[in-house]
Amino acid sequence: MRPTHLLLVLWLCLLAGVAPAEERLRLVATTGMIGDAVTLIGGDRVEVQTLMGPGVDPHLYRQTRRDIVALTRADAVFWHGLALELQLQEFLDRLSGHTPVYAVGEAVPEEARLPAGDFAGQFDPHVWMDPDRWRYVAEAIRDALSELHPAGRDAFAARTDAYLAELEALDAYAREVLGSLPEGQRLLVTAHDAFGYLGEAYDLEVVGIQGISTESEAGLARIEALVRLLVERRVPAIFVESSVAERNVRALVEGAGAQGWAVAIGGTLFSDAMGTPGSYEGTYLGMLDHNLTTIARALGGQAPPGGRLGRLAETRP
Repeated sequence: MRPTHLLLVLWLCLLAGVAPAEERLRLVATTGMIGDAVTLIGGDRVEVQTLMGPGVDPHLYRQTRRDIVALTRADAVFWHGLALELQLQEFLDRLSGHTPVYAVGEAVPEEARLPAGDFAGQFDPHVWMDPDRWRYVAEAIRDALSELHPAGRDAFAARTDAYLAELEALDAYAREVLGSLPEGQRLLVTAHDAFGYLGEAYDLEVVGIQGISTESEAGLARIEALVRLLVERRVPAIFVESSVAERNVRALVEGAGAQGWAVAIGGTLFSDAMGTPGSYEGTYLGMLDHNLTTIARALGGQAPPGGRLGRLAETRP
């Protein structure tokens, strides 16, 4: 490009309030939830590459050669922490010696975290299941971007405020639709223990077939105990997850059926990964809208088929 043309492009970008590509921060996020938040808060001042797409389990994820190239070339890396991306942690610890690395999930105060079962000093990493806790992550991203790009501080603050308003609206929707569940149907059974924060925030009893991490396997005794629970409590539906194999959920359905109780699969929930990129369910807000709407409708509550904004592609009738 000739110098005069380059100056013209730069002037037009400034006039339009759009950062030229060479001035944008090249960022890498580990999970889709973090990548979505960094993109929304960063706006045109960032270019974000997300390592883990739909259906990917962050508990088991290991970096590829392509990931290593992206991570080492990035201006900064945003990851969750709280032992979610356990297989990446050693590499990211080394990377932090020369590249800014932000564990934004750890911005949630310890007093607002749930314990990870019986593991002393460890916490349930699935904080994104509660929009109110997720605001700490959004604010941490805002502060990190402001540190990396001081000229964008005001824009990051304004975009964060708008995002926090959406989180508040999502929280209100959650209270409405989950509050409509019949008293005897407030039991959520899922493939693994990823919904503890949702249960704590909205007064649901939550049971995961596997533990906090999908590395743990459910034994026969666990399956038998859960079958008894489904039959005794007359649970109408249980749920599979987009990033966890269905076999344990199917085993519960078959076991309950053998004891004379027909339990349905109420739908697929997004737990550790979001939906298809470019779709509403491929955003954090859409992911949770889908989960809340699917849970409410499957367990006997009241929720519009299209969700909070009427944008859901598919929900249980």
